[in-house]
Amino acid sequence: MENNTGRTTETQGPGMILEQIARCGAQHMLAQAMEVEAAEFLAQHADQHDHHGHRMVVRNGHLPERELVTGIGPIPIRQPRVDDRQLAAQGEPRFSSAILPRYLRRAPSVDRLIPVRYLKGVSTGDFSKALEAILGEQAAGLSATSVVRLKALWEQEYQEWTRRDLSAKRYVYLWADGLHVNVRLDEQRSCILVLMGADEHGNKELVAVSDGYRESTAAWRELLLDLRRRGLTEAPRLATADGALGFWAALREVYPETEEQSCWFHKAGNVLDKMPQSVQGRAKTMLREMWQAPALAHATSAYDQLCAAWEVKYPKAVACLRQDEESLFSFYAFPAEHWIHLRTSNPIESTYATVRLRTKRTKGCGSRTATLTMVWKLALEAEKTWRRLMGFKLIPLVMEGRKFVDGELTEAAA
Repeated sequence: MENNTGRTTETQGPGMILEQIARCGAQHMLAQAMEVEAAEFLAQHADQHDHHGHRMVVRNGHLPERELVTGIGPIPIRQPRVDDRQLAAQGEPRFSSAILPRYLRRAPSVDRLIPVRYLKGVSTGDFSKALEAILGEQAAGLSATSVVRLKALWEQEYQEWTRRDLSAKRYVYLWADGLHVNVRLDEQRSCILVLMGADEHGNKELVAVSDGYRESTAAWRELLLDLRRRGLTEAPRLATADGALGFWAALREVYPETEEQSCWFHKAGNVLDKMPQSVQGRAKTMLREMWQAPALAHATSAYDQLCAAWEVKYPKAVACLRQDEESLFSFYAFPAEHWIHLRTSNPIESTYATVRLRTKRTKGCGSRTATLTMVWKLALEAEKTWRRLMGFKLIPLVMEGRKFVDGELTEAAA
């Protein structure tokens, strides 16, 4: 039995048949959606007539068929054509599909494959084969040349993003991390510095992506001073980061009002690394009792208990814990609804897990700017999945300086 591609279904495996069904279904749904969109535009202008009494906006068949490259392969589409030239003559906006812009040739999800493939070590010359395996043999428009053009465009967008005006931004919280990855950077700038922020509405945003020398104070100072120069003058209320970072010294210089919270994910891992495997289970439970305690008094009690129990046998582990004593429990002075977000820098860690897994092959896959651009591009895609802060309605109170004790609001203002 033949299908509409001219091939017999007997020669196709179940997977190919399923893909074909998915493409046909997507094609049908897309066609219906575009017809409805065009019909709505016609209805909005149905009462507009020219001096001859003719409608100014009418249907005029379809545009020539073209293929849209998607994650399930190429889909042929015929977009409705609307004759609305008389609207343009009167200075009114013409029909433009919000579903499928006229010159769109690839679904946005396909463009997202390019930075992801690049970050996994696929060279520019291998993109056609790599994407062909994902999108099918007819995935046109994704040659090495087009990839080079896209990368150049993204590099320009990244440079513009690093110069954007921040004067209208207010961040209540910051998360910072330094990412040591196997990439090509300048010899003296050997890691990627990342800042994420939560704005006054509780939305998490990418604030900065730059590079620096071994997470040094100077590198972080340069980044923070640049943010302040571009308008981020109001200090965040709290910043969360790994206690080993030069970030803290730079933060105290640029935003001295910001409270410090050491990342419990990093701290617990560093402490356990200094203990034998046989006692790590018990120590992990004791550490969890600190950062999951319902009140600061309970947390400090668990802290004192661990120090007293293990200091003689495992002095290095206890010294590691004591190192950040002043910043381990800062989150207790903020709304309890926010604690789950403030105790670790995991939002950054999870976003850049892919980057950390780059292979040695990546060393030859581009310049410093190209690498930073790809990391930035990947982060922007991840940003779309970042969760809004729980209890975001309490953020105005935090920014006003209202006092919270053990996560509960008190009547006294700070």
